[in-house]
Amino acid sequence: LLFMQTNKGSVCRSPLGMSRGQILDEDISASSQWSDSTAAKYGRLDCEEGDGAWCPEIAGEPENMNEFLQIDLRSLHFITLVGTQGRHAGGIGNEFAQTYKIKYSRDGSRWISWRNRQGKEVIEANRNAYDIVLKDLEPPIIARFIRFMPVIDHSMNVCMRVELYGCEWLDGLVSYNSPVGQQMTLNGQYIYLNDSVYDGAMSNSMTEGLGQLTDGMCGLDDFTHSHVYNVWPGYDYVGWTNESFPNGYVEIMFEFDRTRNFTTMKVHCNNMFSRRVKTFQKVVCYFRSESDWEATPISFSPVMDDVNPSARFVTVSLYNHMASAIKCQYYFSDIWMMFSEITFQSDTAMYNTTLSPPKTGPPIRDDPTHKVDDSNTRILIGCLVAIIFILVAIIVIILWRQVWQKMLEKVSRRMLDDELTASLSIQSETFTYNNNSPSSVPSEQETSSTYERIFPLGPDYQEPSRLVRKLPEFSQTSEDTGELQIVQEGVPHYAEADIVNLQGVTGGNTYAVPALTMDLLSGKDVAVEEFPRKLLTFKEKLGEGQFGEVHLCEAEGIQDFMDEDFSFDVIENQTVLVAVKMLRTDANKNARNDFLKEIKIMSRLKDPNIIRLLAVCMSSDPLCMITEYMENGDLNQFLSRHEPEGMIALLSNAPTVSNLHHMATQIASGMKYLSSLNFVHRDLATRNCLVGKNFTIKIADFGMSRNLYSGDYYRIQGRAVLPIRWMSWESILLGKFTTSSDVWAFGVTLWEMLTFCKEQPYSQLSDEQVIENTGEFFRDQRRQIYLPQPPMCPDPVYKLMLSCWHRNTKERPSFQEIHHTLLDCIGY
Repeated sequence: LLFMQTNKGSVCRSPLGMSRGQILDEDISASSQWSDSTAAKYGRLDCEEGDGAWCPEIAGEPENMNEFLQIDLRSLHFITLVGTQGRHAGGIGNEFAQTYKIKYSRDGSRWISWRNRQGKEVIEANRNAYDIVLKDLEPPIIARFIRFMPVIDHSMNVCMRVELYGCEWLDGLVSYNSPVGQQMTLNGQYIYLNDSVYDGAMSNSMTEGLGQLTDGMCGLDDFTHSHVYNVWPGYDYVGWTNESFPNGYVEIMFEFDRTRNFTTMKVHCNNMFSRRVKTFQKVVCYFRSESDWEATPISFSPVMDDVNPSARFVTVSLYNHMASAIKCQYYFSDIWMMFSEITFQSDTAMYNTTLSPPKTGPPIRDDPTHKVDDSNTRILIGCLVAIIFILVAIIVIILWRQVWQKMLEKVSRRMLDDELTASLSIQSETFTYNNNSPSSVPSEQETSSTYERIFPLGPDYQEPSRLVRKLPEFSQTSEDTGELQIVQEGVPHYAEADIVNLQGVTGGNTYAVPALTMDLLSGKDVAVEEFPRKLLTFKEKLGEGQFGEVHLCEAEGIQDFMDEDFSFDVIENQTVLVAVKMLRTDANKNARNDFLKEIKIMSRLKDPNIIRLLAVCMSSDPLCMITEYMENGDLNQFLSRHEPEGMIALLSNAPTVSNLHHMATQIASGMKYLSSLNFVHRDLATRNCLVGKNFTIKIADFGMSRNLYSGDYYRIQGRAVLPIRWMSWESILLGKFTTSSDVWAFGVTLWEMLTFCKEQPYSQLSDEQVIENTGEFFRDQRRQIYLPQPPMCPDPVYKLMLSCWHRNTKERPSFQEIHHTLLDCIGY
């Protein structure tokens, strides 16, 4: 459910601060508590403080629910989503609420029971003590106070942890009073145009409440249809016929939380003129600052449209009028008039709320009834002065950093010039294993680091070819001869094919797609089924990035949405674990287009060793793609929990894995499929391979989004985030990402597997030394360091690894050759 606040331009689904602590303890209260350690302040989602949750003292009756957990948000908020959790307490507790109700209030005195669009109050909640269950509030709530009221059935004790999701209600609207919506008969069908979610009093008119005109849902062009499933025709609109209004207009009064400076009003109107429905002909608005209405209203007449039947927003300028209430008269231009949403754009009044400033002429001196509040003016001036000082400080810091950066670049170039000439010839030499010790690598004190450790879940995993600037700026003119030239500053290095950049929800590219396969984007769409969001149950957040999140969810009945060529190995009617990649609703247009391209590409990837796109949620924001998730998690964690067969495993009673070669063969098979399409993965590693039943392996792409692997990624010059320990020398130095660089990463992945992921590649080297080592690969003077042969690695497999790390990309094996070699190694 979307709510677009015009003056904010974002969708309200952000956590409001229970789990993160922005909501203070004193703003959380309860009707009772079992003990001090289960007080209201411990009812924070995903927190384990105290005894792990809020628990009421006594069990209330289902018919007379008196127990509640109350949250004061300190101001009006638009709440679209709630999350609940039981009491786990590290395995000690096992109390949770299976169902609950919600009450809310805007003023702390009048409490309203929330009901969904079908009139149901009870919300299905938790089935165990540790899973988080998220529920969309449809309709959303506009309130300051929220109460969670567990429904008790006396079969078990209840405890709750909760979170609210939404944003501040910037409109400031606390109620609207309006005539009730009416009923239309169309071709023998009844169209109900009433405000079905209004939370105020309703008789002949609606008073002191909010409803469909503020629920954030704009109606469709055809008012007989709705965004909402299983509701009556006309549900999205509140409508009136001119036959019931002899004055020719419908009057709606809007009450606000305080005196505000109003700029515009936006009214979403239906314009299906073929059904005698049109936008309003004219609107006349009156303003009230305190108790009196201004004598002079404003009037606005929109341009009538008899050509385009689409519903639309009509924007009315309010000319910065100061008011705490607005009364608008909307005049009919045809038989019917229908609204689905009305929003206001305003700022809180800067004047003393008890008085209005004079509208014209100079200020009247010594007249207390016309004075402006000077304290507010002084505060405003002080704030402006402080902002100016801060801006000046920022500018000085930026200039200083630029000067310092130029000095560092000069120093680095001078050091580079001492080491390299403008044209350097290096004789081609045979690729051999060099078992140098770490001591042969320059120490950290001798390096000039331009790299820094980074937390990778930000907007930083970008096209590396455009961002490698402080690395030695080489341009390879001939890999065979080893010739090297210094590159002019600012010249980007691109991969061997033009790349379609897919930003991806987690901040990284899913796959790099060469222009050769652009027919995948331009061809006929592959049908991907729309999956109902309500059948997804949140289990765990796998990761997040600038443009979205990846969630682990349980999907109910997803087998019914799949192609015939795909089947799940699960019992019928059993839920299935899936990964849900969700695009942030405030993502920019480019990220949104990339997300749609990613769906189109993923829908065409059909290989038993590639994670499959199962379904999508595209009917409303946030856009989601649902992919497979293997029950045993990622290969890195899976192997790190196991041991090879032998005495150590026998003594430690640890689980064992004996068919590593078969697992590696599956990865090679999946990469062979990708390479046949000229796809470049660019982040192949055990963290990006998932493990299913019977050691089935499938290649995925969201490993970098997890906190667990933050140490595997580094930022270059403040921007590009790269998995340098898995990258080929040409990817790091030249920004070239090809199938050959994926082959290099496969060799490192194979090394990880044969060490059971017990250590990071090149763990004896610092990150700066890893990068310096790539320079040695370029020079090829037998000083480069290779990953050592794992103790349990057969010689033929290690020989395969070394071939993946050839300096010359043309000498590295293809994935087809790797797959064939691995099949020979395991005797297939």
